[in-house]
Amino acid sequence: MSPLTQGTIVLVVTLAMLLSGAPVAFGLGAISVLFVVIFQGLGGLHVVAETFYSGLNDFTLVSIPMFVMMGAAIGSSPAGKDLYEALDRWLYRVPGGLVISNLGACALFAALTGSSPATCAAIGKMGIPEMRRRGYPDDVATGSICAGGTLGILIPPSITFILYGIATETSIGRLFLAGVMPGLLLTGLFMLWTLFIIWKRGFRAHAASFRYSWREKFQSIPKIAPFLAIVVAVMFVLYGGVATPSEAAGVGAALCVLLAILIYRMWRPVQWWDILRDTTRESVMILMIIAAAVLFGYMLTSLYLTQTLAQAIADMHVNRWVLMGIINVFLLVCGFFIPPAAIILMTSPILYPIVRAAGFDPVWFGVIVTINMEIGLIHPPVGLNIYIVNAIAPDVPVTKVMWGTIPYVACMILAIVILCIFPQIATWLPDTLMGTRQ
Repeated sequence: MSPLTQGTIVLVVTLAMLLSGAPVAFGLGAISVLFVVIFQGLGGLHVVAETFYSGLNDFTLVSIPMFVMMGAAIGSSPAGKDLYEALDRWLYRVPGGLVISNLGACALFAALTGSSPATCAAIGKMGIPEMRRRGYPDDVATGSICAGGTLGILIPPSITFILYGIATETSIGRLFLAGVMPGLLLTGLFMLWTLFIIWKRGFRAHAASFRYSWREKFQSIPKIAPFLAIVVAVMFVLYGGVATPSEAAGVGAALCVLLAILIYRMWRPVQWWDILRDTTRESVMILMIIAAAVLFGYMLTSLYLTQTLAQAIADMHVNRWVLMGIINVFLLVCGFFIPPAAIILMTSPILYPIVRAAGFDPVWFGVIVTINMEIGLIHPPVGLNIYIVNAIAPDVPVTKVMWGTIPYVACMILAIVILCIFPQIATWLPDTLMGTRQ
């Protein structure tokens, strides 16, 4: 049987598994073992356990549960509410200021947690009811939160960047830095669209005479300042050469937990249990997907599927930007059905050598991949953030939420185009602070 036929069979079975709703980690593991046995016989099983273990035998992976705990500690405390209120008091005079406040809160909360679902849930629980109470259109209220939540996997620290860095052996520190400017670009595009649509509809949340005093504005800062200081501190020790990503994540998690206890008096065991439960659940899920994806990658390589695909793409002899367009469409379609972690871990071993051979910067490509994953988070049929928002506002039809996200999807596509024209937006900061890579 030719590698092309084998690849087609593997693709069909894998898509069927993912669309069936089966847990990604167990589904990938089962498919990997099945095809190893079918095409290599029972003798191929002797490397399964070793390959599965090797997928987790990397000290860098310690940073994942630490960053997850960092987000869980903040998400389980009123930090998100305080962050939201602080931004609202400073931006209330801007047209659509409450939506802008939510987007800003999402961007800052994303920098604290690195998780898109956590950002969407934490800010959405406060922002959506408040926006609707003040009369904002439902599609704008829900769509903006869906889009703002996606910033959690782009603005560092980002678990998505950690996974991409591990899968492609790319510097995680460079990836974190590369996500800063595109993250701000995307936040700016979201805000510009919001300003435009609110201005066009002639909506105003506050009366013209309404004012927050300077005292009220500054009163909102002290509670959130320590958490923002943690982000700055983590970035400093990471990029200043003081600590590795794993060490920086551990310190950040410890400080976030400590601040949650001291500032919000989270002494009760049930509150601690929520933090530990959420951290364990998400961390184990991600780590199991990583191990299963490594096994899946071994299966693809041992059957020469990745090499055949890479060679087929190389033999197309198309312009490298046409190639990048094909890759973007491929990632976009994958994002409609498959979680971001699974996509990165399954496709990176295939796409990375192709991208490098075409002369693209792997750090820049990591940002492009991540924005594609963001689109998948707010685009049907999967659209995880859409269903999180629908759970927060169940009386808003899912179709209205989806239509509300479409303009923000267009903003993300525009961001990808801008980054293709000006790749320095992603590469300038890491090259400036960490030196140009050889």
